[in-house]
Amino acid sequence: MTDVVVVGGGVAGLVAARDLAKGGAHVVLVEAGDRLGGMIRRHTVAGIDLDLGAESFATRTDAVERLAIELGLGNDVVSPDPRGAWLMTRDGRTAPIPQTGFLGIPGSPMAADVLAVVGQGGGLRAQMDSLLPSPVGARAQSLGALVRKRMGERVLDDLVVPVAGGVYSTHPDQLDPDRVAPGLRAALQREGSLARAVLALRSRATAGSAVQGIRGGIARLVDELVADVTTYGVDVRLGTRATAIERFAVETVRGDGSRERLPAQHVLASTADPTRRAAPDRTGIELVTLVVDQPELDAGPRGTGMLVHPDAEGVRAKALTHATVKWPWLAEAASGRHVLRLSYATRPEDDASRRDDVSGGATRPDADATGPAGTGRSLPVDPDDAVGTRATRDASALLGVPVTADRVLGAARVRWYGPDLTAAGLAEGVVGIGETSSGRGLAGIIAAARTSAAGILGS
Repeated sequence: MTDVVVVGGGVAGLVAARDLAKGGAHVVLVEAGDRLGGMIRRHTVAGIDLDLGAESFATRTDAVERLAIELGLGNDVVSPDPRGAWLMTRDGRTAPIPQTGFLGIPGSPMAADVLAVVGQGGGLRAQMDSLLPSPVGARAQSLGALVRKRMGERVLDDLVVPVAGGVYSTHPDQLDPDRVAPGLRAALQREGSLARAVLALRSRATAGSAVQGIRGGIARLVDELVADVTTYGVDVRLGTRATAIERFAVETVRGDGSRERLPAQHVLASTADPTRRAAPDRTGIELVTLVVDQPELDAGPRGTGMLVHPDAEGVRAKALTHATVKWPWLAEAASGRHVLRLSYATRPEDDASRRDDVSGGATRPDADATGPAGTGRSLPVDPDDAVGTRATRDASALLGVPVTADRVLGAARVRWYGPDLTAAGLAEGVVGIGETSSGRGLAGIIAAARTSAAGILGS
């Protein structure tokens, strides 16, 4: 019997397998795809190696930085350019994101940078938060409902929807505040207002930028994790799907049809129960990367990028990252060219956006191994086709600088799933790790995976 079977070779699975094997456990890791890393990998656009998925991580805890140090990447952890990002409201207004906020919730509702977005009336309504009893909104089931009750509709729509919605690819009315803002409810009760709760959380956060990156790209984390699981003797089985995940065993099938039952003392799974169908409201994310020769962008007209209200007029992108402004190391590698990353929410009714991730460790009844959706496979984009035209038009609108097809040196797109809002649905006794259990975000995923591994080693 194996000590531990880990299902799924994304970052959560790799981190858990590494820690377990380093602690002396015999670990088998099964991964349905032909590579490890899940959503963290790289692609090459116009000769530049770029992160295909996440390009930064939150610093509200030190989970990612601590892991990077252990992996020998401590000296390459870098902070972004301090200019910060902008936002676009529903009616197309643009402004820098207020400095004292958290997920768009203002810590100083009457500050000038807040009023520039929500107006005098919106600021006065938000200021009423300080007069409300602390229980008001404290039990709200969503972040949107909490903000709406405390600070009003204008702050929610103009600030929290583009900021929190842009970060989590989900409307705040569907975000659990305890998942995306741990400690916010407790701070509200303790401080007596939502604004003071935000300021308290910010004061307790790690000094410096709210996000950091790694010189050379976040994908370097996966490179080092893969090297470590090899060093510590993890039995990695690529091309192996989990067809049943039980408390003390995992049933698998390989590409050649051969089946195996793997008994284990412990089972960790970063994918949902393979017998459960994907949630019908699960959206997808399409990321379009443009590499452009556009000297007018040298000034960084919108700082490190923009977060966009989902209903903004004339723009379909929900966010734009001006990556060569955000990361000085990338600007150096790009040699004067500019890297723009535009993200789009795909429709729930789009079949491609609901296909299961074939790079995961399990299969479901509606799994489909075709097409770029879910696989995170990078596909080239012609600047003159529908995708390229949409991206250059949106980039022009967001940056205030005409980005034309003749200036595009290379372009690519990739589709990912949005977060599955349905509970993981794992069998009793199976330890859930990864996005389906911990929510989106490297910091939370890594911290939860390491906690789970430590719990097994200590049992």
